[in-house]
Amino acid sequence: MTSTLERSGAGASALGVNSIPALLRSIAREEPDRVALREKEFGIWQETTYGGYWDLVQAAAMAMWSLGVRPGDKVAIQSENRIAWVVSDIAAAAIQAASVGLYATNPAAEVEYLLWHSEAKVLIAEDQEQVDKALAVKDSLPNLTKIIYVEPRGVRSYNDPMLMSWEVFLGLGRAALEESPRRVDELVDGIDPNEVGTLVYTSGTTGPPKGAMLSHNNMTWVAESGRKLIAGDAVPESVQYLSYLPLCHVFGRLYDLAGALAMRATVNFAESIETVVSDLTEIQPTYFPAPPRIWEKMHAGVQIRMADASPIKKILYKIFLSTGMKNADRLLATGSRGLWGSLTHALGDVLVYRALKKKIGMQRCLQAVSGSAPIAPEVLKFFMALGVPIYEGWGMTETTAVGTVTTRDEIELGTIGKPIDDVEVELAEDGEMLVRSPGIFLGYFKNPEATAETIDSEGWMHTGDVAEWTERGFLRIVDRKKDIIITAGGKNISPSEIENKLKVSPFIKEAMVIGDRRKFLTALIGIEFDTVANWALRKNITFTTYRDLSEKPQVRELIQKAVDTANEHFARVETIKKFALIPKELDHEEGELTATQKIKRRVLTDQFSDLIEEMYA
Repeated sequence: MTSTLERSGAGASALGVNSIPALLRSIAREEPDRVALREKEFGIWQETTYGGYWDLVQAAAMAMWSLGVRPGDKVAIQSENRIAWVVSDIAAAAIQAASVGLYATNPAAEVEYLLWHSEAKVLIAEDQEQVDKALAVKDSLPNLTKIIYVEPRGVRSYNDPMLMSWEVFLGLGRAALEESPRRVDELVDGIDPNEVGTLVYTSGTTGPPKGAMLSHNNMTWVAESGRKLIAGDAVPESVQYLSYLPLCHVFGRLYDLAGALAMRATVNFAESIETVVSDLTEIQPTYFPAPPRIWEKMHAGVQIRMADASPIKKILYKIFLSTGMKNADRLLATGSRGLWGSLTHALGDVLVYRALKKKIGMQRCLQAVSGSAPIAPEVLKFFMALGVPIYEGWGMTETTAVGTVTTRDEIELGTIGKPIDDVEVELAEDGEMLVRSPGIFLGYFKNPEATAETIDSEGWMHTGDVAEWTERGFLRIVDRKKDIIITAGGKNISPSEIENKLKVSPFIKEAMVIGDRRKFLTALIGIEFDTVANWALRKNITFTTYRDLSEKPQVRELIQKAVDTANEHFARVETIKKFALIPKELDHEEGELTATQKIKRRVLTDQFSDLIEEMYA
């Protein structure tokens, strides 16, 4: 182990509570009328106060208790983001059980594995689609005793004693609460902060998902850490969140559940993943987290929008984008735009930036974060030019989502910042990043071997990420240790850096670099269908399907230009010599992507082996 950086800080009990349920209860008692949650019904926003939030949690907790859920048991939730999700999650923790989040896109086979492996006793299923998946595999799930469905349409006609509606479920809990009004409080007071509060399954890019056991202590620490990172000591009176990141993923949980409670925010649930763009425009959130894919899509959307703008708007955009990029360079170099830069930014805000930020939902955003995967510095700099402060952070499921971050005062593009308070980072001799903090998970459920491989005897978590320190003391992720390419000539190459550079192009959605033990690098590339389709229509290129469009010679020429542009940033040995266009959109249900939209390299290598071999023929 060769280099270490440690930061001291407040500690895990800064919130003064033993758990997330205790935090919610505290807020509900202090500010019962503050709006906590908003969800649309028939297109109209319906509000739930913090007092109402806690009432729902108590009812759901007692319903689970009435159904036989006891401390240490598991309650699974398979749903898109909605009030029932967060209520069920906190309710399970309140009675000392643990929640298990499933993605709504998980196919039946993955549902079967996750429910079986977690030993879930109760499943909260959003609608008929999720209920059908569970019913199809219930015979192989001896621990599952009840399925609670939230949306009754299509399910209420099912004649299965395992099913119960959300309304009946809550009614059961309210009746039990009347008989034992103190039980939930007693259970919350008795929570051991070091016990498991939730199981978060990893995305499983290289094998079956593993259930990371996060403690109540992990969650309260990350709630306070998140508040410090996002707002510091200046939390606005009214904080608005848009909940769209899957709550079963630790990144979404950090913001919409733990962080939102720590800041007493209002969480607005997106109607669906398809409506996120319109919901963003309507809500204009105060803080906004997103994976690189969202920022890349926004970046591409602005470029396409400006391509169709009027001549005067195009001219103004070109002038002030150039000005904004220069101002971004000043910010990065000195931390300030300077007097002239501030004046030009103010003018650009009136003429260009403000309208663009409103269109993409960033008009009132005080801080945005990019996390969960590497992002191209060019994309971050673009938003910095518009005046949208995006900070890059690093965290894993196993670190309860946080570890390092860039800030307004400490930023270096292309890095993941510096360790936050209470986090220690050390680099092993091979460059692997080791982390120790109050956020380190308890281990993998029913997998002591994997736990021992991940957390060593000194409490260091081996992240699997290869990193390096910059001259200014920032951390830069080189790549995942298992993804490093070693060419036939013995050159070590980081594929993610090249892939991110390719995806700067608005026409490229997916990119996977190939070259391990090969003489040169190639890439499988998936086009951004909407953007390329728009380009094709403007060029009078006719097409029918995704495959048809990707096979057009003009499209191949378009992507070749993007590849050539990306290649300019790399040494000859790191350039893409050939590429193949993937003939279909990649899909989670078909096993090509994880639920968090990361490509499964092994699957793609097998599935498109013919395309790969053609490039090396």
